[in-house]
Amino acid sequence: MNHAASTALVLDFGGPVLRTPFELLRAGERRVGLAPGTLDWSGPFDPAADADWRLMQAGGITERDYWQRKANRFAELTGREATFQGLMNVLFSADEDELVRPEAAALVDEARAAGIAVAVCTNDMQAFHGQAWVARMSLLGRLDALVDGSVEHVLKPDPRIYHLVLDRLDLPAEQCLFVDDQPGNIGGALAVGMQTEWFDVTAPEQSWLAVRRRLGLAG
Repeated sequence: MNHAASTALVLDFGGPVLRTPFELLRAGERRVGLAPGTLDWSGPFDPAADADWRLMQAGGITERDYWQRKANRFAELTGREATFQGLMNVLFSADEDELVRPEAAALVDEARAAGIAVAVCTNDMQAFHGQAWVARMSLLGRLDALVDGSVEHVLKPDPRIYHLVLDRLDLPAEQCLFVDDQPGNIGGALAVGMQTEWFDVTAPEQSWLAVRRRLGLAG
């Protein structure tokens, strides 16, 4: 793995920056009157208990397929629409400071103050959350570049989406550190020559410390 100095930080949004849906399930259940534990999807927090997650990780279904299955189940339980946004609107309706990891928000500002450009490269922000929700995320306004695959019609790990970010930053791949919680997306970044750091959503504080160290901002 390349550990050269980075002049840009490229972040996946959901997972590293935004808390995962799995971390918001209990609050979501309360909002719609479901008993605690009804939404029993565990994803990376307990893969053995989530067959759909294991299937996705093995390449049997896409991430969109995974969340469509969950949206369908949510609709069965609540009578709401069986769409990504129908589910995510409930899970992600809290204020921004409750949804964005504080370590992420702090590092975005600190990195930019240190002369390190910061971009987000995400697959489905608008598709999952809608324009109004995206517009209220003030953190996105502090970035040097934003690439949303659901807007650009190309998704990670397709090499074209990484090249879009590089073009907008006007930087070579080897100067950019890419952070993502999905191994397949890390592989896509490596394939185009970016530096990478896998983000473990089950240990976010340690993961952010590792990113800081890679950027020379630890301490």
